[in-house]
Amino acid sequence: MLNDRILSQSSVRSQNSAPKEPMNQPGIGSEKVRAHVFISGRVQGVGYRFSAQDMALLLKVNGWVRNLRDGRVEAVFEASREKVDEMLQWCRKGPPAAQVTDIQVSYEPPEGINGFEMIRSR
Repeated sequence: MLNDRILSQSSVRSQNSAPKEPMNQPGIGSEKVRAHVFISGRVQGVGYRFSAQDMALLLKVNGWVRNLRDGRVEAVFEASREKVDEMLQWCRKGPPAAQVTDIQVSYEPPEGINGFEMIRSR
């Protein structure tokens, strides 16, 4: 499962990760999941948020992305497990000028977000 590969890599730490489920059970594919993500490294001033929004719209992932004052990027992704996993895979690299050093992922109950936006930095 793509999620297992993403979360098993040393540059990604998962907190409160969702339990692993067999491919034939709900939660994989159609049931929505929500990933709350903090991306560290050279991720501001390189088009990370714009590229994340473009990728989310392409994948039909709902949520938001913003810069944090400490230099990280924070994002929330809501979609099927498969689409969220694809988005997390993209986040590990980001746009060409980015240098991602760490990703922290936690799973939360979906809130039913519609669309994807860049929100005001915090």
